[in-house]
Amino acid sequence: MKICWQLFVTFLNIGAFTLGGGYAMLDMIERAVVKRRRWIEHGEFWESIAVVQSLPGVFAVNCALYVGYRIGGTKGAIAASLGAMLPSIVIMLFIAIFFTDYKDNPTVEKIFRGIRPCVVALILSPALKMCISAKVNWKTAIFPIGTALLIWWFKISPAYIILFAIIVCLIHAILIGNVE
Repeated sequence: MKICWQLFVTFLNIGAFTLGGGYAMLDMIERAVVKRRRWIEHGEFWESIAVVQSLPGVFAVNCALYVGYRIGGTKGAIAASLGAMLPSIVIMLFIAIFFTDYKDNPTVEKIFRGIRPCVVALILSPALKMCISAKVNWKTAIFPIGTALLIWWFKISPAYIILFAIIVCLIHAILIGNVE
């Protein structure tokens, strides 16, 4: 039960003190789970991110579910995911109750305009870490750049791109004999 409480509090802190959603949380999740608590090793953490980001649902909750299950089984997954979701639920309730009265306030608009560049930086940091972890160099950079262009310019669903990548990798593995 102690581990479930630790998972809950860890992900509650992460959920309460990050802005910008799942990718912005990656740095805090890594710091808490890999460096501070040492629940998961660095390599496993970044490998799990590849799986977690391809699953449907909220990225941060998927991360919490993975870590929670890995560390504390089903109870750990429930505790971690509740910890990750609770701050967002409370904030959304607060916004729903109070923000509608202030949404057109010029000061509030300026505050949100000021937050946007910070959120971009919070998302860019783990994106660069993922590139380094995946050993992306100038030769392999064409894949993430090409994927981004397919999504942005041609409005191709990421689901189709992931499906295409899976098929290409399976064909490649079969041709070189790595699949039984």
